[in-house]
This record gives sequence, structure tokens and C-alpha cells, in this order.
Amino acid sequence: MTRRPANQIGLAIIGAGRVGLFRGGVAARHPAVQWIGIAETKAERGKEVGQKIGADFVTTDYRELLKRPEVTAVIVATDEHLHVDPVLAAVERGLPMLIEKPLATTLSDSARVLREIQRSGVDAVVGYTQRFRRRWLAAKEKVRTGALGDVTLVTSRAFMNRLVAIDNYKRTDKPETISPMVISGTHALDVAMWFLEAKTPVEVYARSIDKVLGPLYKGIDATAGMIMFSDGCVYHLNISWALPVTWPGAVYSLEVGIVGTDGVLTIDDTHRDIVLAVSAPQAEGYAPDKNRLVDFMGSYPPGDMALGELRGPMREETEQWLNRIALGLQTQHATAAEAHNRLMLTKALDLSAKRKQAVRLPLDPEEERAAA
Repeated sequence: MTRRPANQIGLAIIGAGRVGLFRGGVAARHPAVQWIGIAETKAERGKEVGQKIGADFVTTDYRELLKRPEVTAVIVATDEHLHVDPVLAAVERGLPMLIEKPLATTLSDSARVLREIQRSGVDAVVGYTQRFRRRWLAAKEKVRTGALGDVTLVTSRAFMNRLVAIDNYKRTDKPETISPMVISGTHALDVAMWFLEAKTPVEVYARSIDKVLGPLYKGIDATAGMIMFSDGCVYHLNISWALPVTWPGAVYSLEVGIVGTDGVLTIDDTHRDIVLAVSAPQAEGYAPDKNRLVDFMGSYPPGDMALGELRGPMREETEQWLNRIALGLQTQHATAAEAHNRLMLTKALDLSAKRKQAVRLPLDPEEERAAA
């Protein structure tokens, strides 16, 4: 067999926050990446990240970056509510993309972005990082190969301390577009829907509570719901991102069960197997806090820094995406269409909780806009 030569990559990273830094550090070590440019609205942050990863070009304007002839691929890692414009600008240039989830924070914007991606034929994938963890891949294989028979029930329970929620609500002027389902519950939902990709969801029903984050940020504490499928299968899911700051999960603490006609599979992803307890706060997890002295290590979804490098699923995801671009390999990344579907489902769950009644699927963007 003759091996095809690797395409050289000129990488544009739009957004130099945590994720931009993580992915940029991985890219800087990839043999196909020959050039890296960064666009970050905060000039000092952009300069800092640029120095850390050895970027060749740093600017505060993503349009200036995308005009560079060296750019052949793009990572969009801005805040969630700022994805639309840079994604559309990259589509105009026909550049392959890795986009942090979600495509947008409103269903109408997400549908518009998806239409443009599909019209252009651009290879755009979305950062559902959990697909790159071995436990979820193993579960996917057992469902795919029929080891459980016909899946009849899936359950997921996600617990998070409120640091992620507070950070998200502080960064937006539209709290109604931010919810635990849309921002964080979508990860568990994507894994479950990936397992159930052969089935068609037809209806959702949900309830929410807002006693903690509601008075402070006009936000939502927790949502519990069900997704019903055309064949009678049910996915029961719940998430709370309003647990006390001292809850030891750096971000995610998850339990999943998959029941089929011939078997059952349970996954404990609560990260209680490695517990760190200290006398002084450590720089662990999403947003280190002086009140946090205990951590479930491994519960930060991107992975962990060790020996100066990111280790874990976000590294694997980024490396596989770069291989996808350089070598034309197939990967398990979520497609733009799957990402839009996940946003649609989380928005439908939020709408059902708001209306206190079932919502038929698929949810139309105009129905979401009217409800807002």
C-alpha cells in the first residue's frame, strides 16, 4: 500500500482562552502543523498564548487572521455566544474547521450556520470531546454491535458545582440563551444520542428549577427530562450545575445506564477513583476557587496538564482532527448536523420545562424564537 503524503497545515485559532491554549499547545507539537496564527480580542491574552505555543502571527481581529494566505484550517474557540461570525467567515474561505460546541446559542443561528456549512461543502466538525474517551468508545461499540440487543432505556445523571454556570452567566448579556442543558448537559446528551443514532426522537418532556442561579443571574439550576423515540425507547436525563462550589467534581460527575432487550451496560464516570485533598487551594479544574480543597481528579473534561502537556480527551480529539485534515482519515468527531441536532434537543427540553408541557420534535427555530 502506498501512503499518501501529509498535507501541511496552516492553523488559525480564533479565541485564545482555555480551550484555544489547550488545542494550540497540541497543534504546536503536531508534525503537519507548519504555521499557527491566533486571533484574540484581548490583546495581552493573545500575546501570552502566542508566546506559549510559538505562534507565528497574533491579532485581535479574526478577519485579519483569516485573510492570511498561510491559513488552511481553523479552530473556533471563542465564547459560546460568539461562534457564528467567525464560523461564517471561515466558510466563505472554504476552510475546514473544528468548532467548539455549540454551533450557536440560538436555534435559528445554528440552523443558519448549518445551512452555510452544508451549502459550501466545508468539512466542519464540532468539539464534543467526550467521544474521544475510551469508556464511551467501548460503550458505543457494544451498542453498535448489538451486544445489548435493542436498546430500550438510557439514563444519565450529571452533577456539577456552580463555577461553570456562574462563569457562563457572567460572560453573556442574554442569560435566556444559557442553560445547564445547552452548555453542559449537551455532552452527556451527545454521547447518549451517539449510542442511539439509529433511532428517531419524536418528543421531549422536562422540568427545571432556578432557586440558586435564578435570583442572581436569571439562570437555571437544574433540568430533568425525557426524550421519547419513535420505537418506544426512552432517554431519561438530568443535570444540575448549581451544586455548592465545594462539590469536588472539577466539572463533570456523570453516571450512565444503557438497558437493552439482551443486556445492560452501566458507566460510572463520577471520578471518585482519584481524590485530591489539600490544605491550600490548588489550580485544579475549570475555575480554581479558594474554597475548594478537595477534587475528583480527571473530572475536568479536556483532561489534565502533566509534564508540561495536556493529557486526555481534548488532546486526542485535537490530534485526530489534525490527522483528519493532514491525512484524510475518518474520525468520530461530531458533525455540524449532529451538533445542530443536539442544540435542538436541549432547546426543546428547555422549552418543555418553560411551558410545563411536552414538545414535539423536531423543534422549529421559529417556535424557539417565538417562545423567547
